[in-house]
Amino acid sequence: MSLKNWLVGGFGAVAMAASLASGGAIAQDKTVKIRIQSVIPTSADEVTMLKEFAADVAALTNNTVQMEVLPAGAIVAVNDTLDAVDKGLIEGGFAWTHYWSGKHPAATLFGSPPAGSGLGMDNFAWVSWYLYGGGKELYDQLWKEMKVNVKGFILQPVGPEALGWTKNPIQSMDDFRKLRFRMPPGIPGQIYKDIGVAAVAMGGGEILPALEKGVIDGAEWCCPKPDLIYGFQKVLKHYYMQGLHQVVVNADLYINGDVYNGMSKGQKKALEVAANASLMKTVAYRILENGKALEELTSKHGVQVHDTPDDYFREYMAAAKKVLEKNASENAFFKKVFDSQEAFAKSAIPFWAQAQRANANLGEAYAKALKK
Repeated sequence: MSLKNWLVGGFGAVAMAASLASGGAIAQDKTVKIRIQSVIPTSADEVTMLKEFAADVAALTNNTVQMEVLPAGAIVAVNDTLDAVDKGLIEGGFAWTHYWSGKHPAATLFGSPPAGSGLGMDNFAWVSWYLYGGGKELYDQLWKEMKVNVKGFILQPVGPEALGWTKNPIQSMDDFRKLRFRMPPGIPGQIYKDIGVAAVAMGGGEILPALEKGVIDGAEWCCPKPDLIYGFQKVLKHYYMQGLHQVVVNADLYINGDVYNGMSKGQKKALEVAANASLMKTVAYRILENGKALEELTSKHGVQVHDTPDDYFREYMAAAKKVLEKNASENAFFKKVFDSQEAFAKSAIPFWAQAQRANANLGEAYAKALKK
C-alpha cells in the first residue's frame, strides 16, 4: 500500500471510529421537518432573516432539520399561531414575544419592554442580559408560566423602532396629544393612553388605508425599511426616528415541545448556535437595509426627518415606570424578570451609556459632514 493510500485509509478509519464512539450522531439523526407559520408576509425582512436561519440550521445538521416558512394565516389565524404550535397543528411559529402578552404580561419584557424596561436598555444591552445576565433561563421559564408546550428561540433584535409618522410637524407633547395615532396593542399602547395620546391598535396592512381615509392622523410601524415597504411616505412626510415605545424589539421562533424533545443533542445544539448567530446577523442586515431605506425616503420621496420633542422622553419614561412597577406588584414572574433586568442594568448600563454616547457623537459628526 502506498503512503498516500495508507494515509487516506487510515484517516478514514479514524473518522469512522470516532463517529461510532460518539454514537454516530450525524448518521443516525432522523429527519425533522418543521413548518413555521409567520405572523407577517413572507416578503418581510424578518422572514428573509428567518429563512437564512433555517438554511444555517440545515447546513449544521447535514440537512436533517428542514424548515419551511409559511406566510401569515397559511394554516391558522395569526392570533392563533402560538396555540397552534402548542397543540402541534403546526410545528413552528414566528412572531414577536410581546404578541403573547395577553397570556402573560412578562412576555412584554422579552419582546418589547417599553423604554428599555425603564432601565436604559437598548437592544444590544438587552441581548447582553439575555445571553449572559440570566435572561435566557427566564425566557425558557416564560413558556412554562404560559402553560404552553413550546421551546422558544430569540432570533432577531430589530430595535430601536421609530416614533413614527405625522402629517404635520409636532413641536411638543401638546401637539402629539391632538393626534389619533396607530400604536401596537398591549403595554406600549397603554402607556400612550396614560400620557393622553389617542392610541389606536391595528394590523400593519390596515395602517395605510386608515391614513388615506383620515381614520388616524399618524402612525408607527417599525423602521425605515419596513415603513417604506408599507408606503406610509405616500401620505405622510414627517418622520420622527427617536421613540421609546419599542426601543427594544425581539422576534422569536417557537417550536412544538414534542418536536423539539424528539431531536438529537446535535440537532438541538445546531438550533442554539444558529439562533445566537442570527442575533448578530440580523443587526448587521438591518443597519444597512434601514440606512438605504432612509436615504430613499428623504431623497426620493421628500420625507423630512425631525428630532422628537424633548418632553416626549420625560413623559413616556415616567409613565412607563409606573406601568412596569404596577405589573411587577401584581405578578410574581413579571417581578422576577424585571428584577433580573434591573440588577443587570445597575452593572451594565452606566458603562454602556457612556460608550454609546461616544458612538452616537461619532456617527452624528459624520452625518453632519455629509450634509455640507
